[in-house]
Amino acid sequence: MRRLLLGLLVIASLCAVHAQRRERAALKPGQVIGAEGYPVTPPALPPNTSSLGFKLVPNWDQLPAGWYYDEASWVAIDAKGHVYVFNRGPHNIIEYEANGKFVRSFGEGMFTRTHGARFDPEGNLWGVDVNGHAILKLDPQGRVKMVLGRKNTEGKNDDPTLFNRPADAFVAPNGDIYVADGYGNSRVVKFNKDGKFLKAWGKKGTGPGEFNLVHTVAMDKRGRVYVGDRENYRIQIFDSEGNFLNQWTNVGSPWSIDITADQRIFMADGHNNDVLILNLEGQILGKVGTPGKLPGEFIHSHGIAVTPDGKDFYVAETVNWRVQKFTVK
Repeated sequence: MRRLLLGLLVIASLCAVHAQRRERAALKPGQVIGAEGYPVTPPALPPNTSSLGFKLVPNWDQLPAGWYYDEASWVAIDAKGHVYVFNRGPHNIIEYEANGKFVRSFGEGMFTRTHGARFDPEGNLWGVDVNGHAILKLDPQGRVKMVLGRKNTEGKNDDPTLFNRPADAFVAPNGDIYVADGYGNSRVVKFNKDGKFLKAWGKKGTGPGEFNLVHTVAMDKRGRVYVGDRENYRIQIFDSEGNFLNQWTNVGSPWSIDITADQRIFMADGHNNDVLILNLEGQILGKVGTPGKLPGEFIHSHGIAVTPDGKDFYVAETVNWRVQKFTVK
């Protein structure tokens, strides 16, 4: 029996070695095996890249006793500085004051599986239901004011009104809505403020204007649209009409993007499990976090939100069931 067990252990060890060799042989140039055992493309960090003074704020959120997030998918900040945690637990949207004091929860039962969440300039919260194929516009009282897509109804890449597992939505200052229709489809869809379809661009691929998982979308003050092309490990940049302008291929995997009033880009990377701070030219200014489960570390840094002054940011993690706050104050 002992010989049999030893033999099985040897076989298992050899299988593991061969599997690792196959995995390493399949690595693309520049890739490494990440903390979770799959290939990742690290960002091209400048020498001596710092955290720019950002420090963790431990236990910032005063969650009611017995409550939990399950997977925290995204986080958003309203004009008052209140923080909203979009999560997959029993209380889908949880609101806090800036100091972490619990305010309320709402949205229970609205979402099949939460994903992206952002506020528009008028104070409405746009919540993305990734598995429900729908995006809900909620007013400050939590009432549904508009629905994009149709719940539990998939659309193809050329469908003007239906989505297939959308990931994020961003509302421009003029009210135009940009949807990252990203897991099942490979495109950005644009609507006007009334929810009327305007256009869509993108298809599956690796060329300019093509995507492999459109996971996040944001806009700068000049009206340029930044699209997180997650599995292609790049940010693509377009004008407001979807014309390709540029791409950044040295920044890792963009899972979530938020842009401050002074036009710095904060990008959460859930493959490399960190946060990068960039300027509008794509230069990496700083890096916060490393892979792990301890405070200040990340596993699947999925959604990010930054205060307008850029002094505080929050990261929602799906695997670690939490939202962490960092500050330079």
